[in-house]
Amino acid sequence: MNISIILAAGEGTRMNSNVPKVLHKVCGRPILEYVIDASKNANLEKNYVIVGHGEKEIKEKFKDHDIIFKTQPIGKNYPYGTGYAVMQAIDYIEDNSNVIILYGDTPLITDKTILKLMEYHKKNKNNGTVLTAFLDDPTGYGRIVRDEKGHILKIVEDKDATEEEKKLKETNSGIYCFNGKDLKSALKKIDNNNAQGEYYITDVITILKEKGNRVGAYIIDDPREIHGINSRIQLAFCEKIMRERINHKHMLEGITIINPENTYIESSVIIGKDSIIYPGTILTGDTIVGEDCIIGENSRIENSKIGNKVEIYSSTITESKVGDRCTIGPYAHLRPNCNLGKDIKIGNFVEVKNSTIGDGSKASHLAYIGDADVGEGVNIGCGVIFVNYNGHSKFRTVVEDNAFIGSNSNLIAPVIVRKRGYVAAGSTITDEVSEGSLSIARARQVNKDGWVDKKR
Repeated sequence: MNISIILAAGEGTRMNSNVPKVLHKVCGRPILEYVIDASKNANLEKNYVIVGHGEKEIKEKFKDHDIIFKTQPIGKNYPYGTGYAVMQAIDYIEDNSNVIILYGDTPLITDKTILKLMEYHKKNKNNGTVLTAFLDDPTGYGRIVRDEKGHILKIVEDKDATEEEKKLKETNSGIYCFNGKDLKSALKKIDNNNAQGEYYITDVITILKEKGNRVGAYIIDDPREIHGINSRIQLAFCEKIMRERINHKHMLEGITIINPENTYIESSVIIGKDSIIYPGTILTGDTIVGEDCIIGENSRIENSKIGNKVEIYSSTITESKVGDRCTIGPYAHLRPNCNLGKDIKIGNFVEVKNSTIGDGSKASHLAYIGDADVGEGVNIGCGVIFVNYNGHSKFRTVVEDNAFIGSNSNLIAPVIVRKRGYVAAGSTITDEVSEGSLSIARARQVNKDGWVDKKR
């Protein structure tokens, strides 16, 4: 059996946050979720997560995931260190298992790297294998010390390293593959006789070597994968790399992203081929964008479904649906629970909220459509307001097919405009407009000749 032990008990003090470190987000997802997914995608049958600080919040966030939590006791009366954390799962380690040690704060690690590490471990019949990387600046990382034949002698933590050892560029990622029986045996022998007074998992390598066991190192292809997060600066670094990965994936699948460095797309987003994404776009959550769409500059779309051949310019869409061939914006706002049909135009400075709009309708500019059911082929003029709130309750407005709502009109809900109803500009409608009728609800114009001269 292949299993993972994911260490996620750290306090993360350098994050300076009330949020547990592994729950901070990279491209919209908790850091720990990336590690769990990589582990599962590498076909590890059991995944154990060691928690400590923020235990309650972490368990609540991942309560629906197929993982097993084990609590690491924390406090002055308990020791610290990676070795002590791994000890919490010792009862779950079977003798004939392969155990992968991972960290909950390294979201860039991939399932491909985990698989390569396991393959290398098995191919070379190692008792223990460490994942290593060559870094230009290895400060803070444990160093890999090799003998003259290139075999691993030991791993030295940065704080315990001599000046000569600190010059070494090959670093310990902290990620390992161990044979279950050997790992359990070595865990019982490690001590905390070091500068930090902690139990290091790195000491397992030394113990295995001293027993004559075979220990190897697999050098990672992309050193960026091992970058952990201990500060907001490192969080931003990982965010940048993850955003690059996501955008590259979409471009390889046939999407044009004009400026990937200035485009934010979360990993859960789906985009159809031949769509074009302009700079400043933000696509988040369970958003789906269809084929041949244009998402214009500085648009934000959250948890929404966009049809094919839709054009959106500098607008915000939240938890809504937009049908094929619609045009949105610039500066339009679709608030939650909007459902737009096909061939609809929502123009500049139009706000729509909790409404359905039928095929071919249009609101070209400066209108508010709230709590409404608008039919097909409806024209909503400039300055129209659907008055849906009386200070206590919300009410709905119904505008049926092919109606015309003139500019600067107010529709006072609850009210209905029947099919082909025509509301004259400047009207305030409080009663039903019958089918095919013209409704004029405004004061009659009065001109007083000579009034200006008399006033003077």
